[in-house]
Formats: sequence, C-alpha cells, structure tokens
Amino acid sequence: MISRTTIDQVMDTMRIEDVVGDYVSLKRRGSNMLGLCPFHNEKTPSFNVSPQKGIFKCFGCGQAGNSIKFLMELEKFSYPETIKYLAKKYSINVEEDEQPDDVRQEIQERESMLLANQWAASFFQEQMWDTDLGQTVALSYFRERGFTDETIKEFGLGFHPEGYTLLADAAKKAGYNLNYFAKTGLSIEKDGRYFDRFRNRVMFPIRNTSGKVIGFGGRILGNDKKVAKYLNSPESDVYHKSSVLYGLYEAKKAISNEDEAILVEGYTDVISLHQAGIQNAVASSGTSLTTEQIRLIRRYTQNVTILFDGDSAGIKASFRGLDMILEQGLNVKIIPLPKGEDPDSFARGNSTAFIKEHIRREAKDFISYKTSVLKDEAAGDPIKTAGMIREIVHSLAIIPDPILRSLYLKECSLKLDMDEQTLIFEMNRQIKDNQQKAYKSSSQSSGYSSAPNANDFPQDVPPDDYEYSGDGSITETANTFVHSTALAQENDIIRILIQFSNNAVIYHETNEEGEREDHVYRVGDILLNELVSDELYPLDQVNMRIFNSFMEAGQEDFPVESFFLHNDDQEIANRAIELTTTQHTLSLHWKERHQIHITNEEDLTRKMVLSAAYSFKFRRVEGMLNDVNQKLRHELPEEIMMKYVEECMGLQQAKLELARQLSYVIV
Repeated sequence: MISRTTIDQVMDTMRIEDVVGDYVSLKRRGSNMLGLCPFHNEKTPSFNVSPQKGIFKCFGCGQAGNSIKFLMELEKFSYPETIKYLAKKYSINVEEDEQPDDVRQEIQERESMLLANQWAASFFQEQMWDTDLGQTVALSYFRERGFTDETIKEFGLGFHPEGYTLLADAAKKAGYNLNYFAKTGLSIEKDGRYFDRFRNRVMFPIRNTSGKVIGFGGRILGNDKKVAKYLNSPESDVYHKSSVLYGLYEAKKAISNEDEAILVEGYTDVISLHQAGIQNAVASSGTSLTTEQIRLIRRYTQNVTILFDGDSAGIKASFRGLDMILEQGLNVKIIPLPKGEDPDSFARGNSTAFIKEHIRREAKDFISYKTSVLKDEAAGDPIKTAGMIREIVHSLAIIPDPILRSLYLKECSLKLDMDEQTLIFEMNRQIKDNQQKAYKSSSQSSGYSSAPNANDFPQDVPPDDYEYSGDGSITETANTFVHSTALAQENDIIRILIQFSNNAVIYHETNEEGEREDHVYRVGDILLNELVSDELYPLDQVNMRIFNSFMEAGQEDFPVESFFLHNDDQEIANRAIELTTTQHTLSLHWKERHQIHITNEEDLTRKMVLSAAYSFKFRRVEGMLNDVNQKLRHELPEEIMMKYVEECMGLQQAKLELARQLSYVIV
C-alpha cells in the first residue's frame, strides 16, 4: 500500500496544467486555461483548467475534477496506478507502508506470477520470430490469416513449439522459480518435474487493463480432433477468466472515444476488427459472457453492440448476452452478420469503410432483433407466439431504469401489434416474480422465512400524491415538491459557504446608549445561524453532507475551498467544482489595462450573504405553501382542514416578510 506521505507529496507537487497539458493543448484565458475537451468531440473549446484551484471543468460534457480524476477517467487508471504515474512524472520516490507478513507474501506471490507470465510471453515471441520453425509454422499461419507484422507485435502473439519441457527448461536456465510457472498454469508439476501446458500452439497473451500479461490462450496447429482446438490458462491468483475481456487493454481508449464497445467471441475476431480499423472491439474468450465482464465494460461506456456469428449458436449466444447486458443497465444493440460469416472473416473480407457503414446501418435495438428472430420461429403458431411475447417481455422486465423500460414497452407494443396494457400486465407480473425470487434467495441466506406481501413490490403505475387514511392523517406517498428555483437557492448557499465561509463581515449596530458599535462575524456563522434558527437544512443529500462539514467546525476555522474541490468523496468534489467554477473569467490585468473597476462578490459580501439567506428561506416557504395547498385540495375532516388553513396563513405572513426584506413585489 502506498504510504500517506507519498500520496501527500504527490498531491502537493502535481500541477493540473502540467498533467492535462500532456493530453490537451491549453491556451491562457484570463486566470484559467482553455482547450478542446478530451472526453467528448467538440470543435469549440469548452474545457477549462484552473491552475489556481488545481481543477478542470468541461462546460460541454460536464466532466470535472483534479489531476487524479483526470487520469483515472482518461487513462482508466486505478487510484494506486494514478499515484504511481504522477510520482514517476515528478520524480517522487514511492514509499510503501509496512504490511503484515501474510499480505506482503501474497503481493510478492502475485508479482512473481506476473513476472513469470511476462517472461513466458517474451519467450513465445522469440520462438516465433527468431527460429526457422517459428517463422515457417507460426508466423506464416498468422500472415495467412491476414495479420500484418505490426498487428502481430501489437498483440504480442507468439509460438510454443512441440516439446514437453521446452519452456520449463528455458525458465530454469534463466533463473526463474518454476513453482510460479505451475501456479500460473504455464507448467504442470508432477512428481517434482515440470511439464509445459501449451505445446505446438500459437499463443495469444491475455492482458489486464494495465497491460500486464495474466494468462494465455493457445490454438493448436494441425487438425488433431483428439486435442482441444483452443486451450486457455487455468484460474489462478492473477487470472480469473470471468473478470477478463480479451483485447480491452488495446481497445479501452477507442471505447472511451467512441463511447461504444463492440462485443465479439474470439481472439481472432478482436484482432481482425482491430486491424480493420474497428479498434473498440473486445471478446469474452474462453467463457460465456459474465456479469463481471459487463461491469468491466461499464467503466468505459454505457453502450454495447453485440457482433456474433450469424448461425443459430451465435444467435443464442447473442440472446444470452443481450439479457445480461440489459440487466446491468447498459444500452445494447445487435448486428446480425450474413450467414456463413463470423466477425473475423467479415473483417478480413471487407474494407474499413464498408465495415463501419455496415455497423452503422445494420445495428438493431434488441426489440427489433429479438422480435424478427422469434417471429420466424413462431411462424403463426399461437402457442409459440405467446411464448415469443413472454420471451421479449422478459428482456423488458430486467431493465432497471423504469423510464427506459416504459419507452421500450411502447415500441414493443407497436412491433408486436399488441395492446400496451396487456404487455404492462405481463411485464409487472414478471417483475414481481423476479423480485420475489430475489427476496426468497436473500431470505434463505439470512435465515428469514417470511414471504413478502405483493404490495411490497413497485408497479409501473404512478401513485397519487397523497392518500387519506381513515384515522384523520394524511400520508405523503410521493415527493410533491422539487422546484428548480429552490434548489438553485440552496446551491447558492452552499457555494457561498465553500468560497467565503471564513471571510469577515462587519455589522454596524447601535447600543442602548445610541452609540454605534462594530461587530465582526464570519460569513459561515451568519448563514448557519440564519438557517439553523429556522430549522432549515439542505434537501439535496450532497449539499447536506457539505453543510454538515461546516456545522462540525464549531468555533474552529471552517473548511477551505480546496478541502471540497479535492475531497475524497467524489460527489462532494464534483458538486464543489460545479458550484464554484465559471466558464468566463476576466484577464489577469483587466483593471490596469482598461482602467475599469469591476465589483466582485467579495466587495459585496454582507449584502450577498443576507440576500442568499433570505432568498433560500423565501423559496423554501413557497415550497411549503405549495405542499399545504396540495393537501387542502383533498376532502378532509373539518379539524384537519382548519389546521392546514392556519398553517397556510402563517406561511403567507412569513412569505410577505421575506419579500419585504428582499424588496420583492408580491402580486
């Protein structure tokens, strides 16, 4: 684990303009710097960098953060990888905290296994490029498949000749501990001897997202039907096939840029597409698509396009993948290939322009694809048609986003020529079944046996705002007040606290003798007192967490702006950047150059603070009035009605007083 000292040194040394400047051409614009956003395609620069605050903000796509967030988003580094990258950039020595012996031993084991894999990958490449047999057998095989030498080297392809101990003998001679070769699956240990797992095969290294070799796939050369065509590394401490996508290391940048991942099945599918210019392709090689692999894709994009073989096996595989991707909340399309084609042959047999046009033109949403396939199978049979509808609705029912689910359902109703209410009924039934199964599963694992009530499960029907119960009370069943103006005022309060909470404000007051007295208060004290005295707190959860940071300060100094801009809580950091960053700033020498004085917020602190506090209260009172008026629309017992009438009159009086303070005119 990287020491806190190293992390603090990196945080103090890194300069946002240096880090971003390695990727983006920045030009000075006032106190900030401006460039084209690397996270989305744009022609007019909207990507702002603030050297003073150490943050970036794109006003086009909304991406924001500090140097660490920038690298994690753009390069998809983990947090430790980012710290190490920055430490290397600024020549900072990375110190590791002392760790327990068992943890240190586990880390050393993993590092040794990764070293064994990396050495083996180099060995396989040497066997192909530097031996007559390798060039004749393996290199010619790859070239016959249409792979260029550049592509072969980029993916690190290699060759293991025939021989039971060729790799093991070479590794031992090079000074490696063969035990680690056995742990990675490169060798098989038997009675103290080590035998090579991969023999007479071309080799495909499998890399993790950092580019480290974690496993291998080997394809046999020849037509021996008694031997498996493909052989993959077994599960190990460094290789978990259900959590790995082949080609992701090579494809991750293209996936982010294209905002789409092309999902295929095999190694050669990925390589052929990559060489053809489709560089955002990845494969679930060696395993059926898994939830872990889909979540891995989700780190880079929300959009997945499935490109599987056009035969029946490929169609079934696409169906399985389709439902799993939908269940994880991603958007999915499917591209059917012509019969007899697979992604590898399709990529090799067509130009880049044709392939891209085919992907653009033929990509179908899952309803269109699934409907067309299942309709052919049903062929007018009523029983099969009913099964087809249930199968399609099953895909709808697992979509977690209710809005997206509803939109797809309308489309499904049109394509199937089915009554929408019938489909809603079937979908809700399936949703309930899925939730009850999940409930029972969790109940059994936790020891509970009681069954849920049907009312515990949500319907795709919006509830009434309020329900009147016979005991004279009103139950709120939906959030009836979310006004953008109220949230804007709340955000303004939080912004002022972040930027000016420690600033001093002088108030002139008159004592009992009629003499003027000056009192100095902090901005934070004034705002907190105004809100807490009336028991008004932020409604937004992130704003409330920021507000609590000021409440907890007590008489100590309030947290400074940088505390929030670089906060470990990413939601807090994003909110602080959003509230305190403006797209346009004055140049550094505006006043001297133009002899024009511009009044800023700090010059008007006292007025700004009171105006923000009263505006916040005013909008909140408006919201409370809306709620009470909503309740008064219901038929209520007389005593309940009078209670709300009195509350309404009190709120109206408070609204008028606040309007007077703000010089508002109430019509």
